[in-house]
This record gives sequence, C-alpha cells and structure tokens, in this order.
Amino acid sequence: MEKIEDFLVAFSNAAWGLPLLFLLMGGGFYFTFYSGFLPFRHLGHAINVLRGKYDDPDDPGDINHFEALSSALAATVGMGNISGVAVAIATGGPGALFWMWVSAFVGMSTKFFTCSLAVMYRGKDSFGHLEGGPMYVITEGLGQKWKPLAVFFAIAGMFGALPIFQANQLTQVIREVVLVPNGFAAAENTFYADLTIGLALVLIVSLVIFGGIKRIGNVASKMVPSMVVLYMLAVLYIMAVNYTAVPAAFALILEDAFTAEAVLGGAVGAIIIAGARRAAFSNEAGIGTAAMMHGAAKTDEPIREGLVAMLGPLIDTIVVCTLTGLAIIVTGAWQSSDGNGVTMTASAFNEAMPGFGSYVLVLCVMIFGFTSLFSYSYYGTKCLGFLLGAKYKKYYNYFYVATIVFGATATMTAIISLIDGMYAMMAIPTMTSALLLSPKVKAAAKDYFIRMKELVRS
Repeated sequence: MEKIEDFLVAFSNAAWGLPLLFLLMGGGFYFTFYSGFLPFRHLGHAINVLRGKYDDPDDPGDINHFEALSSALAATVGMGNISGVAVAIATGGPGALFWMWVSAFVGMSTKFFTCSLAVMYRGKDSFGHLEGGPMYVITEGLGQKWKPLAVFFAIAGMFGALPIFQANQLTQVIREVVLVPNGFAAAENTFYADLTIGLALVLIVSLVIFGGIKRIGNVASKMVPSMVVLYMLAVLYIMAVNYTAVPAAFALILEDAFTAEAVLGGAVGAIIIAGARRAAFSNEAGIGTAAMMHGAAKTDEPIREGLVAMLGPLIDTIVVCTLTGLAIIVTGAWQSSDGNGVTMTASAFNEAMPGFGSYVLVLCVMIFGFTSLFSYSYYGTKCLGFLLGAKYKKYYNYFYVATIVFGATATMTAIISLIDGMYAMMAIPTMTSALLLSPKVKAAAKDYFIRMKELVRS
C-alpha cells in the first residue's frame, strides 16, 4: 500500500508541474483578455438567465439553467471548499489562498469559454440523446481526427470523477468528531469504523444516483442553496468572534503569497502551484467536469450557459473558500492543529465555538459531502457512455459506489494524489480544445449580445 501511495504522489507532483500551471492559469488569462473581460461585464445578465428569465421548456437539454449550476456547484461546493482549503494552507501556507483567488478569477473566463462550447458543440450518444462535455467539443468542434484526445479525456474523467476524496473526508470527520470522542470507535484502530461508514455512504448515495441526472438536478437544486447559506452563517459567526484578527489575516495572506516564508521558505512557484491545484479541485475551471453538467442545460443559446457557468468559481472559490481560509487563519488552527484537511477546519470551528463548533461543521460536511457524492457519478457515466456506448454507461454507477468503500478506508494522501493527477490529465484536452475553439465563442458572444440589444430596443 505504501508503494502505491508513493507512486500516486509522484504521479500527481509530476502532472502538476509548470507546464500544466501555464496551461490552466495562462489559458485563463488569455480567455480573460481575449474576450475583453466579457464575463465580468455581463454579470447582471448572467443572474437574469439564472433566475429563469429566458427559460424555454421546449429548448433542447435535460435540466434548466438553475439546476445545471446547482448540480455543478453540488460537485464543486463540497469537500474541496472545506478540506481542500485546509490542505492548501497546510502545504502552501496562508498565501496559497491568494493564488486560489487568482485562479478563480481567471477561472471565471475559462468556465465561460468551456461551458459555452459544451452547448455549442453538443453531440449525440449511441441512443441519439443530446450530450455535452469536452469529449463532444473535441469530436464535434475539432473533428474526428482529434478523437484520441477525446478518448484520453473520457478515460481520465472516469477516475477523476470518483467519489473517493468526498468519502474519505466524510468518514474522517464523522470518525474524529462524532465516533471517537464519544467512545463509539477506538482511536488506534479505526478500520472497522471507517468500513461501516463507507457502507452506509454506499447505501445513501445509491438511492439518489441510480435515478439519473433529473433526480440529481432536483436534489441538488434543493440542497445547494441551503448548504451554502448554513456554511456561510457559521463562518461569518467565526469572523464576528475574531473580527479583530480579520485585517491581519488578509495581510498575512497577501504577504505570504509572495514570500511563502511560513511554510516553503520562499518557494513562490511551489505556493502558486499549491493554490492552483486546490482552486482546480474547488471550482474545476478548465478541468472539464462542470462542462459536462452545463452541457445538459435546456437551452439553444451557448453563451447563456457560459455566463451561468462562470458564476461557479465566484461562488465556490472566491466566496466559500475565502470564508473557510479566513476561519482557519483567524482562529490560529493552521498553526495549532496537527490535523490536515477537514480535521484542521474542525479545529477552527471548535476554537470559535467551543463544545459544539465541530458538530456544526459535521452537519455542513454531511450536506457538502453528499451533494458532491450525488453529482460526480453523472460525470463518470457520461465518460463511459462516450467510450463504450450509452447502453453501458449505467454500469459505471456500480463501480462508482464500490469505490466509496475504498475512499473511506484509504489514506488521504493517496486519495488526493490520485484525484489531483487525474484532474491534471483532464485539463490537457479540455484547455487545448477550448483554446483552439475560442474564436468560435467570441464570435457567438458578439452575435448574441447584438441580438439581445435588438430585443431590448424592440
């Protein structure tokens, strides 16, 4: 097991080198300037689209704009925002949060382009059902000669969409906050407790995911708003209790972002990579998973879905991840806690709300974790359907739920290295196709907003 873990860590570190950082962040800056900051100039219109102002039930697709964003957020506003931020701070210091902000800012433009393309170049599966995602963008937009790149994405996507990180962190917080302190499990031998939690997760997740995308969209649209509000209220309370430390926390983030003295001894390149990795895990901009979800939206206007999609990084990284990071920094948990991931965040909650703070986090984690577990299966089924045919895609869910047990009982280092590495592999075809097809998005956006102005005038 130790050799497998070492291999996964080496694979992840090699994948997340400077070339991938340049592709993701450099590509994001390119999209931002190439579009003339278009996504940011039309935030108001994006919100109107999200509110359903332009919804047409007769449009092609499976779910409306709000359900598409909710389902994508159900996957991204999850353990990446609670555990991922803690991992970033533990490995890269507080300054990693600044680079998460930068990644999210340019990630909004990336999401606009990749998700516009997901609707613009939708294809059909072997049943003739309309499908969207990077693999269809590649084959429909770039042509069949590029299909090997689409196959590469689909293979990586089947593993990148596994629920193992969510299962691992859910199990960890339930075990360390609920079971062990109350004598329900022994601290020195946790395998059977982890196995039991893992099996319970399998049962709950199975009840939802075997209902398909419409059930996932329905559940996510009801749970996501409440989970974001609950978590924000809890963290805002921590901010209020430690309000005097908030300015210093922001100063530390900015200072550490360019010196990295707290953890990495001045290795600014390493801290940028740490922030970019966790931002990618948080908002998935440029990875391609969200494009698969937004590709299912009921619309025949690609630009509308791109505008809705770009709200994702704003919500899950710039807002939610910032709140998590500040809670960890202002309470001093990043220095006082021996834990990593969700355990560090739990320490921050307990520091601000002694006796019950960690239980508040458990409730948030349960909602965050389950919505992520529900949504990720959809991505894997689409990848398998692309590779083998639509009639086989349902079998991915059996593989999916089986790996929940593995995630619950494996080490976090092995889990996060596997997912990080697969995300890196997915980013290569997603960003390559988006960069090559970016003129198509720019032309479509110009045409769309001309038509919108004419509609307003009439």
